[in-house]
Amino acid sequence: MTLLPTTPAEASFSAVLPDEQATRRLMVDVASALAPGDMITLSGDLGAGKTTFARAMIRHLAADHTLEVPSPTFTLMQTYELPRFPIVHADLYRISGGAELTELGFDDLPDRAVVLLEWPDRAEGVLPADRFDVTLMLAPKLKTEFRHARVTGYGRCAPRVERIASVRQFIAESGYSEAIRMRMPGDASTRSYDRLVIGDKRVILMNWPPRSDGPPVRGGRPYSAIAHLAENVAPFVAMATGLRESGLSAPEIYHADVRQGLLLLEDLGQEGVIAGDPSAPVIECYETAVDVLLHLHSQQLPDTLPVAPQVEHKIPRYDMDALMIEAELLVDWYLPRLGVTLASDHRTEFVSLWRAALAPVIEAPATWVLRDFHSPNLLWLPQRSATARLGVLDFQDTVMGPAAYDLASLLQDARIDVPEPIELALLGRYLRARHASDPDFDAGAFIKLYVTLAAQRNSKILGIFARLDLRDGKPQYLRHMPRIWSYLQRSLAHPSLAALNAWYSAHVPALKTI
Repeated sequence: MTLLPTTPAEASFSAVLPDEQATRRLMVDVASALAPGDMITLSGDLGAGKTTFARAMIRHLAADHTLEVPSPTFTLMQTYELPRFPIVHADLYRISGGAELTELGFDDLPDRAVVLLEWPDRAEGVLPADRFDVTLMLAPKLKTEFRHARVTGYGRCAPRVERIASVRQFIAESGYSEAIRMRMPGDASTRSYDRLVIGDKRVILMNWPPRSDGPPVRGGRPYSAIAHLAENVAPFVAMATGLRESGLSAPEIYHADVRQGLLLLEDLGQEGVIAGDPSAPVIECYETAVDVLLHLHSQQLPDTLPVAPQVEHKIPRYDMDALMIEAELLVDWYLPRLGVTLASDHRTEFVSLWRAALAPVIEAPATWVLRDFHSPNLLWLPQRSATARLGVLDFQDTVMGPAAYDLASLLQDARIDVPEPIELALLGRYLRARHASDPDFDAGAFIKLYVTLAAQRNSKILGIFARLDLRDGKPQYLRHMPRIWSYLQRSLAHPSLAALNAWYSAHVPALKTI
């Protein structure tokens, strides 16, 4: 971490903390906003609880409330390797100035470490320009545990402090200000989720700050616009309403601030549709998931849904530009990660082959394509009946497109192995049901769409996971690549994709399959 002169840009809010639980809730609010490389300075009165605050934060981020966290008053600095990022807890009470920070090792901190720094006044003038400060002050005329707190964000941390304040206000307006807040595992997006618990009441907080489009990548448009990715919570609100009205188990929305990107959602629990070690599909759950798709695909579904009074969301069409920019992630990110430099004529051939393969996809009847209909986004609700037993999440990127896409997403799940016999059995379940309800249903044409979209999706995911590693420093997704490669080979083996299969064989190095 490079130490820089301080800057005046800041945002702050104050909080009254009547007891230890209120102090802990503030700590959780701040912890939820942290990112690798952040610094939090802890200021205020002697004995106001700075070390207690830091200790509670370390244990919270470690998800281990029994973790031994000694005060660094004498050791000056303690380091903890935690799941999200390393944490360095430092106490500068015994140093005389910022020049001693180098001697402490501040120029050689662990990569991506978050630093909790007590007594930052000892380092005045050399603190990072971008940082958080939490000031705790005693209130001697009130009860012993009472504190006044002020949270300040400097530089690039200022917007996140404003966000913390907005989230605290939203939670209070929802009636959950006294709730225990527990961070939930996240995905690769900018969204975060917390479970709020008061007694036997449990809800989910979705925190989705509105994001910018990002840099233009093609024709003056950013990737998110071309691929029709949601950039705020409005599509989620619209689709949650639409899915629930169709009889499916999307989470109910209890409280919403669409402008701020904050939702309080029904907690559908934690029981998934996979089990075992290694995880494998629970057949009853997967059969129900197929039935959910059959339920959707048997309806004439609208392409416009309400968000709020006089506010509507028009579901975009899964057009050729969107399908192609996704498929091209393979050549833009996956091949470079393998050290492959593709000649321009070979890329031109790739684009031409995919456009030809996707032409029937564009002409297929359109329905809701939830787009990430697979195990991480499906929950099992055994107390409900029929298709309502499947809880559905993560549908904000829904587009109007071919029915085969979500079936391919489910049966070639990027996160777990779906053995080919199970895939074929479930595909058969879908085809038989479609034919039973519509004698004119063309199973052969559907299978061609299915393998084409499975190959497109797996090409896209290989590119996305390579991008998450190379651009975003998230290598944990690489472990799924052999599985995705195996699925890709499974789909490309279909005779209708022979030309694409030949191109991949010639230009994409094989991965070891699992």
